[in-house]
Formats: sequence, C-alpha cells, structure tokens
Amino acid sequence: MAESPRKGQATIEDVARAAGVSRAAVSKVLRGAYGVSPAMKDRVTAAIEELNYRPRVAARAMRGASFTIGFELPDFGNPFFTRVLAGASATLSDTNYQLIIAPAEPDARERQGYRALEALADRQVDGVVAVSPLVSQDWLERLSSHTPVVMLGRHDRSSHYDSVVGDDTAGARAVMRHLLDLGHERIAHLTRPEYVTTPGSGTPHALRLEAYLQCMAEAGLGDNVRVARCQEGEGFAYAAAAELIADGEPPTAIFAAHDELAIGALRAAAESGHDISVAGYDNVLIAAFPRISLTTVDQSGEQMGARAVEMLLSRLAGRQESIHEVITPELVVRESTHEAKARRGRLRLAPTTVPWRR
Repeated sequence: MAESPRKGQATIEDVARAAGVSRAAVSKVLRGAYGVSPAMKDRVTAAIEELNYRPRVAARAMRGASFTIGFELPDFGNPFFTRVLAGASATLSDTNYQLIIAPAEPDARERQGYRALEALADRQVDGVVAVSPLVSQDWLERLSSHTPVVMLGRHDRSSHYDSVVGDDTAGARAVMRHLLDLGHERIAHLTRPEYVTTPGSGTPHALRLEAYLQCMAEAGLGDNVRVARCQEGEGFAYAAAAELIADGEPPTAIFAAHDELAIGALRAAAESGHDISVAGYDNVLIAAFPRISLTTVDQSGEQMGARAVEMLLSRLAGRQESIHEVITPELVVRESTHEAKARRGRLRLAPTTVPWRR
C-alpha cells in the first residue's frame, strides 16, 4: 500500500486521488471555475484541507499572468477608502497591472466579503487586496493557497497572507487622551453594530471601542460610559447621535469610530444647541474643510494602500515569508473639539505616544 503524503507536501494528484476526481477537476475547483458542482467542490475542498495542500507558485505562473489585481472594499460610501485606492493606484501607475474593484455586501453579516472575494478569484486575478474584517482566517488562508492575498485593517497574523494595519488602539487612546485633557467627563462613543465590534475579534472598530472603555475606566469615569451604534452612513450616524443627545443628560463629547459617523454626529450636535465636542477617525478630505474642521486620527490611507500593493507585487515576484506591518497614526486637532464648559481639571490617563498636530 502506498504511503500517504505528509501534510504540506501533497501534490494536486494526491488531492485528486483523495477526492476521487480527476486532476482537471481539482484544478477547476482551485480556479473557482464555473460549472463545478457543489458536491465536487465539497469533496475537493475536504481533500485539500485534509492534506493541507498548497498549490505551488509555479502552477500559477503556468496559466499566465492576467496583470490584474483585485481590490475588495466593504463600503464605497466611506471616503477613507478613496484615500486607500489613491495610494494603491499610484503604486501601480508604472506597472502593467490594473485594479479590479469589487464591493462587498454591506448588510450581509455572515457573508460580508466572501462573495466579492470569490468573484475576484473567479476572474483569476493575480492577487487580491481586501478589507474584510469579518471573513474567517481559515477561509482567507485557503484563498491565499492559490491567490496571493494582502489584508487591510486585520490585526490577526498569518503565515499564509500579508497584512497592513493602523495602530487602532494607540489612535483611539490618543483621541481619548485629548478629550480628557480638555476636561470632558461625559464622553460617548458612536460606533458600528455589535457584529463588527465583537470583543476579542481584533477588528479596527472592536479595538477602538475597547480603547474607549479602557480609557474611561482608567480615568475613573466607568459610570459615564455610553455607547451608541448605527449602520454605515452619515444619515444613520446623525439619527443615532441625535437619540444619544436627547436621551437624558447629553454628552459633552462624542468620539466617533470613523469620520463619516463623526460628520453625522456633528450635524446632530449643531441642531441640538448643546456645546458638544466631536472627534472622528481616518482624516478624510472633508474633515479639513473650514466649516467642519474635524479633530480626527490620520492613519494615512494612501500609505496603507501603497504598502498593500507593494506587498502583493513582492509576493507575485516570489516572496514566501509573510509580512504584518503596523502604521503609526497621528492625531490631528481641529476646531470640532474644545474645553468642556464645566471643566473640573485634567483627568489622569497615561500619556499617548501618538504624534499630533493642529
């Protein structure tokens, strides 16, 4: 009886034999080709997982490069991703590669990102850059076994794909340090729904929420914690912030999980007539407009997009080891934040190492 292949050293023939299909059928499943039955896909996938099969880079080279890079985004309405795409496009400007942009399903909690990534794989792009915090790591590692992947904004580490992230904990603590220094005690946090901020999930919004809660506790303000949630979009943020302000004693400051939410909070605060500071995250272009002048965290979207593409190109050139790069954010202080009127003095919190500018 033939000896079973050792895990990690299996060939495509081994997978075909284990699944009881032809080598061509395995190849179709790996490419995500049309016409593959669910039963065949299940058998091949099970064999791949059992044998820990990883297609060789040479196999991808044999089918020829498509000179396309897939870019999956979860929300086209968030202007931060415009900055990310600008950095990615600039890096590819002197190459033969073109970007193919695929939107994820904004309201599909369990499937967010999966279908978009599968669609890109079906087009046989040479590699993928993705913003998919809810896609499972196991699934991403299976995708990266045949298509190089770089993840943006994921704090997990993998030996199969690369990642570029901002230091979300440091950035959020910088915002909180700033608001506490201004004497604010009733600080609220406006963020995404619970499925995006699950504790321990490592998503950017989960880490920003955790930092908010930690800072409030460290400042002795645990009883003042208020967390409001909403779907993506300035309109949803406006409604959530308006409800937050109208519900009992209004906060004196709102820390929004990203700038689009902050813009909605600014509108709600202005219409309420209350003196409320608002801070955001991402430093999108409109944040610097004089009538908005939003205090926010700049995590350099252009740099993140550029580095993601650089990593992908080096993978395509043959690099094997994985890279996890963390970009240091910068607090940008503008006119949307100011001293609390009923200031009691500076609240104690460990100093931040994040740089800041006005």
